[in-house]
Amino acid sequence: MAARPPRTAIVTGTASGIGAAIAHRLAADGWRVVGVDRARIDDAAHLAAQVTLDLADIAAIPAALAPHVGAVALVHAAGVMRTGTLETLDPADGATMWALHVAALTAMAQAIVPAMDGGGRIVAIGSRTSAGAAGKSQYAAVKAAMVGLIRSWAIELAPRGITANVIAPAATATPLLARADRAAVPPVLPPIGRYVEPAEVAAYAAFLLSPDAGAITGQQLLICGGASL
Repeated sequence: MAARPPRTAIVTGTASGIGAAIAHRLAADGWRVVGVDRARIDDAAHLAAQVTLDLADIAAIPAALAPHVGAVALVHAAGVMRTGTLETLDPADGATMWALHVAALTAMAQAIVPAMDGGGRIVAIGSRTSAGAAGKSQYAAVKAAMVGLIRSWAIELAPRGITANVIAPAATATPLLARADRAAVPPVLPPIGRYVEPAEVAAYAAFLLSPDAGAITGQQLLICGGASL
C-alpha cells in the first residue's frame, strides 16, 4: 500500500516562541508545515514552505496563502502584547492587537476553510488573560474576541467535520513575555512555580490536530499551571 501523503498545516508565528515550537512538533509528527511569519527563518529545515508576511496587512493574506489552499489545519500562534492601565491605554495598540489576533485569523480562515475536507482543524492560541487581568484590558479584549470567533465557527463548521478550538496558556516562556512591559504587568509565576513551556503548548496543539480530538470543538482549553485556580 502506498504511504499516505503528509497532511499540511499552516502555522503562524513560526519564527519564535509558541509558533516555532508548534511547527517543530508537527513536523516531527509527520505533518507538512507551512510557516507564516513576518521574519524569514534561516534554520527552516523542518518547514515544507515559508510565507514571509506581516499578518497585520489583512489585504495581503488571501494571495499569500493561495498556494497553500488545501491545508487541513490552521494554527494561529502569531501574537503581540501591548499593556497598560486604563489611564494609559493607547487606541493604536488596541488596533494593532485586533488586526493580528482577530482580523488576520478571520482572513486566514476565509482563505483556507472553503477547501478543507472532513477532518479539518482550526486552533487559535489565545490566553488565560481573556478572563481579565489588570494592566492588560485591551489584550484581554482581543483574546476574548478570538474565543467568540472560534466558538461561532465551531458551530458553523461542525457539519463539515471541521473543529475549531482555542488553547489558552498562562504566562509562557517566550520572547513575547520577555518583551512585556514589566512596569505595568509584573511577572507572576503560576502555582506550579514556573512559566508554561512552549513545547507544552505545542503538545496540546498536536493533540487537537490529531484524529483522537475529533469530538473536541468550540472549546477554550487552558494550559495555565494552575493560574486559573
